[in-house]
Amino acid sequence: MTSKISEGVRISVETFYQQDYSNPMAGEYMFAYRITIENNNTFPVKLLRRHWHIFDSNGQYREVEGDGVVGVQPVLNSGEQYQYVSGCNLRTELGKMHGTYLMENLNSKQNFSVNIPLFEMIVPFKMN
Repeated sequence: MTSKISEGVRISVETFYQQDYSNPMAGEYMFAYRITIENNNTFPVKLLRRHWHIFDSNGQYREVEGDGVVGVQPVLNSGEQYQYVSGCNLRTELGKMHGTYLMENLNSKQNFSVNIPLFEMIVPFKMN
């Protein structure tokens, strides 16, 4: 698991190779990731947007951005957590991702950026 705190928000990430949804012969590797967002601030926050940077080991790079996460814009009061699972497809057996969440301080109505730590996605048999 990888974790990072920025702007009073802890982001933790776990990754899982999805063998049943992958096709290595066709260069398709599917990964799931579970993200836990914990608000350590004294004020409530709302997750507005996400922005991902995705890298394959063959040099391919792409960006993904949009509103919320998995179709929602969660609100977290002080001390609360929100967890979700999403996925990423790669063309190679290993890659990495990192990004940012655009959050809103619901008391001051000010927006701020929270860093999502860099995490790797590696097919288990490549780790030997």
